[in-house]
Amino acid sequence: MRIALVSDAWTPQVNGVVRTLQTTVAELRRRGHEVTPITPDLFATLPCPSYPDIRLAIGCGPAMRRRLDALDADAIHIATEGPLGWAARRWCLSHGLPFSTSFHTRFPDYLAVRTGLSAELFWPVLRRFHAPAGSILTATDTLAQELAARGLPQTRRWSRGVDLDLFSPDNAPHPALASLQRPIQLYVGRVAVEKNIGAFLDTNVSGTKVVVGDGPALKMLRQRYPDALFLGALHGALLAAAYAGADVLVFPSLTDTFGLVMVEALASGTPVAGFPVRGPIDIITGGGRGPDGRASGRIGALSENLETAIVDALTADRAACAAEGARYSWSACTDQFLAGLCLVGHEALRSAA
Repeated sequence: MRIALVSDAWTPQVNGVVRTLQTTVAELRRRGHEVTPITPDLFATLPCPSYPDIRLAIGCGPAMRRRLDALDADAIHIATEGPLGWAARRWCLSHGLPFSTSFHTRFPDYLAVRTGLSAELFWPVLRRFHAPAGSILTATDTLAQELAARGLPQTRRWSRGVDLDLFSPDNAPHPALASLQRPIQLYVGRVAVEKNIGAFLDTNVSGTKVVVGDGPALKMLRQRYPDALFLGALHGALLAAAYAGADVLVFPSLTDTFGLVMVEALASGTPVAGFPVRGPIDIITGGGRGPDGRASGRIGALSENLETAIVDALTADRAACAAEGARYSWSACTDQFLAGLCLVGHEALRSAA
């Protein structure tokens, strides 16, 4: 199958959305599908206001039309609501062709944090973007329920996976953690205001706070919290070693749709602490289930008081964490992605034959 994947999020950005998309593309190609990513590196770009590490395509409409005209894809998936996403959406609507979208980022909440305005002011734009899609791929049931309540009922499940060859409780701890006072409380992700990292760094729990990641708030947080250890962005084996060496992953975000770092931590045997909001509720509530689907122990803690969540998570069952993390398969996620695509007419006819 020929698949066009349109995304404003791509390398060199480092986040869960990019990791999800690139891993899915690799798995699709491994299965023999022809996947063409249409991403910002193919266009002229400008830095995103207040977030210069993100590049936004400019004047991309004509070039998008040429690419999609030439590609003659069997399915078009629009992953993001940025300039490329809107350009691909216009092309599909002008040609009367079906397409799928995915809801990775709660932009209304992010913009509310950055502007001080109500998130409700921004929801109409997202509703307009996704409304014509034949399917909207979402990572969790709670997000699907919310979108349905907002007039977007056509959701399909697209969960996330973990590289279990990389993230494992058997990994040696990161050397930078070796001499730190425990318990080691770890944050992994973008260092940006919408991630609510200050709520984590303001907690009063004994031990050491470690931040892994890069972003526009890094300099400010380093100055404000000199007792925390900031390791910058880590990748591959070094990231896996940071997870394995921590006593708890703290996930303070109130706005994420999933939180890939949580399942990476669990696969590393590290419990998770967070607020009882979408994402953490879907992953942590109910505890670990293990390979046989049966309850296998507590894998973290959620509380409106983040300090309480951290202290409670420190007593979770690390074996249960690893068992729960092992349930997240990229192969199964790719199956879900394929099932959620909206096939263009000729491919739909071949599939039905």
